[in-house]
Amino acid sequence: MDNFLLLGICFALGVGLRVAGIIDEHGPAALNAVIIHMSLPALALLYAHDLPLGPELVPPAAMAWIVFGAGYVLFVFLGRRMGWDRKTVVCLALTGALGNTSFVGLPMIEAFYGPQYLGVGMLCDTAGSFMVLAGPGIILAAGASGRDVSRRELARKVLLFPPLIAIVLGFALHAVPYPQWLTGMLSRLGSTLSPLALLSVGLTLRFKSIAGVGRELAVGLGYKLVVAPVLILVLYVWILGQTDTATKVTIFEAGMGPMISGGIIAMTYGARPGLAATMLGIGVPLSIATRPLWYWLLQAV
Repeated sequence: MDNFLLLGICFALGVGLRVAGIIDEHGPAALNAVIIHMSLPALALLYAHDLPLGPELVPPAAMAWIVFGAGYVLFVFLGRRMGWDRKTVVCLALTGALGNTSFVGLPMIEAFYGPQYLGVGMLCDTAGSFMVLAGPGIILAAGASGRDVSRRELARKVLLFPPLIAIVLGFALHAVPYPQWLTGMLSRLGSTLSPLALLSVGLTLRFKSIAGVGRELAVGLGYKLVVAPVLILVLYVWILGQTDTATKVTIFEAGMGPMISGGIIAMTYGARPGLAATMLGIGVPLSIATRPLWYWLLQAV
């Protein structure tokens, strides 16, 4: 409950600071830079180090890749039909096809399934959502930035993306135990992610702009909150025949709201920042509200 209260307070504070004129339009960019270069790498370095390297890694990690790939194809298809530009498609891919599998997802798993299944959530997040964002996510964002980016420059942006470097380093140090002081420091630095991100969303969100992006919002959130978990349910349960609790937790994670980090990347690269902020501002609380329904539905599987 404390996590959700913190989310709400930081979001409201961001809105208040913007309305009061205390922070100007350059404020979100500064916060986003701190998130990308400090908060995200700290979390990636912390979580990647403790991930199990075995077959159990595959289904939860694959979920994020499947949801992202299917979502991107859907948004490209609908974009052509509805006349959306590339920035709109990329924005929806980074928010509507990537889930908030950590800050919201982990507390939800603990509340509904118990702390023994938090490891499944971490697999969904670090080996799934984080890796998708650091790979194809950053490639799409850079390509949609509106600047002429050569293949060499694009490769440099991807390979030097701080969270990706941290993930690789975390896996490389898998056999080396972290000292307690390092674990504590990374945990504290990583804990700044959601407060800073929601503050940035509050600074960026314009409520009056919601009416202007209603169609995009409906498509993005409809996919993230309904279509994505149904897709994983059909694939994992009906086709692969998996009905264990870990599979249900993976499906539960597939329906989490838009990924805050994905929204931050969309804002940073100019991929419809207003739409990205609206997706987060509406999608995150809406996904929290729908968790009891999805838990009840999965109990019948």
